[in-house]
Amino acid sequence: MSSSLLRPPSGFKQPESVLVVVYTDSGETLLLQRTGGGFWQSVTGSLQSVAETPEAAARRELYEETGIEADEGWRNHQVAQRFYILPEYRYRYGPGVTENLEHVFSLRLAERCEVTLNCAEHDLSRWERISSAKESLWSWTNRAALAQIARELV
Repeated sequence: MSSSLLRPPSGFKQPESVLVVVYTDSGETLLLQRTGGGFWQSVTGSLQSVAETPEAAARRELYEETGIEADEGWRNHQVAQRFYILPEYRYRYGPGVTENLEHVFSLRLAERCEVTLNCAEHDLSRWERISSAKESLWSWTNRAALAQIARELV
């Protein structure tokens, strides 16, 4: 059974999320530094309910975390990867939940745009060359998505 069909216990996060890699035609990607954690990532976030689609969550998370709204340039990579939830974050999920299912999306922009951070989630942003950005990323799923985009831009 898909995790999107399972309703988490009340008060817990659904173990299903999105990753949104924002990048430009010139080969730069937007990186966000997590507040308090210090690690760099692309836009990420959990689906808010079993009724929310991954596509809707991707657009919502992009706007919530960066203030960016876009109608064009979106791509659903049709990739969903499971990753192990680190023990220090498991309290957010229902009892016994140890994995999260992450859906991969990207947004291609003609050029850099202004970013308005949600300071509860991120305290810094930067645009970096895709070729070097992979080394800054904490998550293996984020590095894999960026590597795929880099191959396609060549």
